[in-house]
Amino acid sequence: MGDVKHSALAAFLKSRRDRIRPADVGLPTGPRRRVPGLRREEVAHLAGLSADYYTELERGRGAQPSAQVLASLARALRLDGDERDHLFHLADRAVPPAAQGLTAHVQPGLLSLLDQLTATPAQVITDLHETLVQNPLAAALVGRPPALRGLQASFVHRWFTDPGARTLYPPEDHPHHSRVFVADLQAVAARRGSDPEVGRMVAGLRRSSPEFAALWDTHDVALRRTDHKRIVHPALGVIELDCHSLFSEDGRQRLLWFSAPPGTEGAAQLSLLSVIGTQDMTPSTLA
Repeated sequence: MGDVKHSALAAFLKSRRDRIRPADVGLPTGPRRRVPGLRREEVAHLAGLSADYYTELERGRGAQPSAQVLASLARALRLDGDERDHLFHLADRAVPPAAQGLTAHVQPGLLSLLDQLTATPAQVITDLHETLVQNPLAAALVGRPPALRGLQASFVHRWFTDPGARTLYPPEDHPHHSRVFVADLQAVAARRGSDPEVGRMVAGLRRSSPEFAALWDTHDVALRRTDHKRIVHPALGVIELDCHSLFSEDGRQRLLWFSAPPGTEGAAQLSLLSVIGTQDMTPSTLA
């Protein structure tokens, strides 16, 4: 980027950072805070970036940020659609579709609800089960998503192509999840019509996974709205939870959150997640 674009991007980032209050993004407000909005290191943390890298961006230096970095910054800074597009323009990056893939702009209503869910694991995913953003408890429960792009970013795709993805659930539950994933994808494919992204995924999975091909040919269809899940956690063992979904108006994004009835072992295990944190977690994502 040229010096002018560098400076404009730096100024825009700082202006958006200054307007956000820590409480808006679930951060504590201490008496010794000297800045009106977020600190640089707080934005970096929310966006999953190093503090040094973000500081360089705000100083108008450093390499051109990738589309994925820009999408993460847009979420961390709670940019609306116009502001997100402006951010991409300033960085000389093509503006991505509003709700597709890992650079999708998380719909404000879902992001606002996610911010309120501080006591239960929650995350926003696309209709192809790509994780866009998650709260700390979701990261502690299922791990952070691997740094993958394209079809590999989809948990459904990895479920049928990468045996490691299946360690999230007990082996005896795998047939159930396979059926549910395929029925959900049938519904998404029908709603999207001739969308090439879905077409590539289905064609590739039919070639590489006999299990997927057989399930696809049953033509069973059902969006995954709620489910009872047993999640294998490396420190807490098997955790039984209910998974709930809230769909965006266009159906392309979903807010998932996990709960357990009070007094159950699952509820007790959830209460330990904030203590255990994300240490020693396998990088996989539930969807």
